[in-house]
Amino acid sequence: MGAVLKRQRSHRARICLTPVQAWAAEGQGHAARALWNLVHDWWTMLPKDKRTLGAADEAIRQGRKDLPWLGVLPAQAAQAVLKTYFQAWRNCWDGRAQAPAFKGRFRSRMTVDIPQGRDLQIVRLNRRWGRMRVPKIGHVRFRWTKGLPVGERADKGNRVTGARLVKEADGWHVVFRVQSEVPEPAPHAGPTVGIDRGIAKPLALSDGTFRDHGPWLTRGEAERLRRLEKTKDRRCRARKPGERNSRRLTRTYGQIAQLRATAKRRVVDWQHKTTTDIAETFSRIGLEDLAITHMVKSARGTVEAPGRNVRQKAGLNRAISGEAWGRTVTMLEYKTADRGGIVVKVPAPNTSRRCSACGVIVLGSRETQARFVCKNPGCGFEGNADTNAGRNIDHAAGQAVSGRGDLGGTRSAKRQPPTRPHTA
Repeated sequence: MGAVLKRQRSHRARICLTPVQAWAAEGQGHAARALWNLVHDWWTMLPKDKRTLGAADEAIRQGRKDLPWLGVLPAQAAQAVLKTYFQAWRNCWDGRAQAPAFKGRFRSRMTVDIPQGRDLQIVRLNRRWGRMRVPKIGHVRFRWTKGLPVGERADKGNRVTGARLVKEADGWHVVFRVQSEVPEPAPHAGPTVGIDRGIAKPLALSDGTFRDHGPWLTRGEAERLRRLEKTKDRRCRARKPGERNSRRLTRTYGQIAQLRATAKRRVVDWQHKTTTDIAETFSRIGLEDLAITHMVKSARGTVEAPGRNVRQKAGLNRAISGEAWGRTVTMLEYKTADRGGIVVKVPAPNTSRRCSACGVIVLGSRETQARFVCKNPGCGFEGNADTNAGRNIDHAAGQAVSGRGDLGGTRSAKRQPPTRPHTA
């Protein structure tokens, strides 16, 4: 009998709130955001030797007594805010994220934690709907789109350990934290692949295939978004400095957010379907180790040293952010691991400039964005530039894995130069 692994996954579902429940949920969300800001001020003002979880917990308890409006937030949700804040500092200390900062009212997403799964009391009502209990809000219905380990199906190893309420542009959602026990997957026996991420071709595979998608918004939706953006700019110019937003401007912001949320849902749907297909087909997936945060930095520069091609760089940054490369990698990592495969990240420099046939870098070999012609005498390899980069990534991933000793038998074959000579 194989080993059993504990797996942590999340499942998002749409919840249906009455007007009174929606008002209560927004009150808890504002209280959680305000508590984060209070903890941040308290933490940053204290000397380092007095910053402890115990002292922060006492400060939160005292704050809930002195500030009645904090009482709308359940005690366990308040403790979850403290744990999340402390974990944010750990991520900063380990170099995984920036330091925690103040959460603005309109720049942060409204969330409320439900740390204990037993408080949810999840019940399936019918094929489409389930019911859960939210502390200080009551029983609410949610869309049942995936089987959850509740009732007789729940045990110590398979259960819902908690949840989080999240407000999006299209309403409130619940994100369940699900723990399950699964057998250890057998090693994947499929072929290997290298994937080059880009803009013109979102995913170019080393086997010569591509994973493309169309526009995330239809022509009518894109035109409506353009008009709403112009309306927003016009109303923002008419607003005096320091004046509150008008109801019309607030409604325009909401309409823009709904259209962008529609596009995001389509992006995530395409990413899930594409990454599932890739993870089921290939045993080892090579990817470039890209510093995406640095790639999308602005090129404006300073007043003394202004940047160049700022508009073009801003358009490139929007295109990179729209493809959500980081989320694609995250999906590939956990889906490949569930199927017995592996994701290998390789250094990004020169993967697009090196010939995948002879392994030589010659200036000018990449003639256009899509065409690669090796200028090395005696080679003359021709092909799609993104496919060529994918083959280089696959080869580098094979070398990295074989050097580590993992999956050494599935590494890429050694490059062999083509027999056809280069013709001028």
